[in-house]
Amino acid sequence: MKAIALSQSGGPENLQLQDLPQPEITAGQVLVKLKAAGINPIDTKLRSRGTFYPDTTPQVLGCDGAGIIEAIGSEVTGWQPGQAVYFCYGGLGGPAGNYAEWAAVDARCLAPKPDRLSFAAAAAAPLVLITAWEALRDRARITAGQKVLIHAGAGGVGHVAIQLAKLWGAEVAATVSTPEKADFVAGLGCDRPILYRQEDFVSALQGWTGGQGVDIAFDTVGGDLLTATFPAVKPYGDVVTILEPAANTNWKVARSHNLRIGLELMLTPLLKHWDAGLRHQAEILRQCAAWIDAGQLKIQLHQTFPLDRAAEAHQLLERGGLIGKLALAIDP
Repeated sequence: MKAIALSQSGGPENLQLQDLPQPEITAGQVLVKLKAAGINPIDTKLRSRGTFYPDTTPQVLGCDGAGIIEAIGSEVTGWQPGQAVYFCYGGLGGPAGNYAEWAAVDARCLAPKPDRLSFAAAAAAPLVLITAWEALRDRARITAGQKVLIHAGAGGVGHVAIQLAKLWGAEVAATVSTPEKADFVAGLGCDRPILYRQEDFVSALQGWTGGQGVDIAFDTVGGDLLTATFPAVKPYGDVVTILEPAANTNWKVARSHNLRIGLELMLTPLLKHWDAGLRHQAEILRQCAAWIDAGQLKIQLHQTFPLDRAAEAHQLLERGGLIGKLALAIDP
């Protein structure tokens, strides 16, 4: 099969189109003819720094995929060849990822592809859907009527987090960098877009909440922004971040406000081979597919690249500033 393989870590030029053996499935896997693969920041980080399994070469990146089931393992139930699926599996340096024509996928990770989405849009969705759901629902325990801050609301995780929060009955504010992005998030239901280059987001949120602060803040950016966010959250509120807190994070305000800090890494079930976690994430994708097909949840696909232009896609993602997601079209 054709695949984008990584023989050593480094720049995007290390992503090379190669001929690799078609994967063989185990008893609990299905063979998927991939139609598209999602591209996520974790892919660029693993490419540049090295994967979780550095002794394995060559490596195929790409956690997100969508395609058609071609064959099923002897222990797989509930799936049949010909079904269209989307999933988050592989691509961390162990099981091969989805920058390829075929993938052997753990059946526990599968969900039916939303009918309303193209394969490219479906492939762009799993990691960000799971991340936003786990952060808001599982970590922060969002409830109807709460006020929620989403940082980088026009990004991959941010734009689905806004929509999920609204579906769960929350009021949402989101930070964005440009008027174009402010219009975009408003179209998703964001109640208070904040152009953080033009106004202080903490002051804006204090005004929006009558001086109370938000119930939940979701940090998708990291760095100094985590510390800067603490004053925007009400006492006994929640802050969830998808980045590892910096060593110099100042926790004083978080402590004095008695904030609950949540760390979100949706890759944990994949890395730990955690059965309950993998099945829970598949259920998240099933519910999101139902909302997508009902027209209640949208996936913004910024651009699609052919498989042999994966390096160019990585360059674009690393430049930043995108609205929505990127994907590779493997079998258009």
